Amino acid sequence: MSEVIDAAVAALNEKDTSEFDGKAKFLIEDEGAIVLDSAGARAADEDADVTLSADAETFQAILSGAMDPTSAFMTGKLSVDGDMGMAMQLGAVLS
Repeated sequence: MSEVIDAAVAALNEKDTSEFDGKAKFLIEDEGAIVLDSAGARAADEDADVTLSADAETFQAILSGAMDPTSAFMTGKLSVDGDMGMAMQLGAVLS
C-alpha cells in the first residue's frame, strides 16, 4: 500500500463520518482506492454509492483544507461518478 493511501486513510479517519449515510470511494491516480462509510475509512476498492477521482496532489489539498471539494469539482480537478447528492453530503464531511 502506498504512503499516500495510508496518509489519506489516517486523515479521513480523523474526520467525523458518523453522519455520512452511504459509501464513497476515492480513486487516487497511480496510488489506489479508499472506501469511506459511517464506520470510517479503509484502503479498499469496493462498490460505492459515489466515486470521486483525482490525482494525489488534489486529494491531499482537499484533505488538508487547502482546496474546497466543490472548487476542485468545478475546475475539473475532481471527477464524480454516481450519486451527486451523496457527493454533496460527503463535501460537508470533508470540510
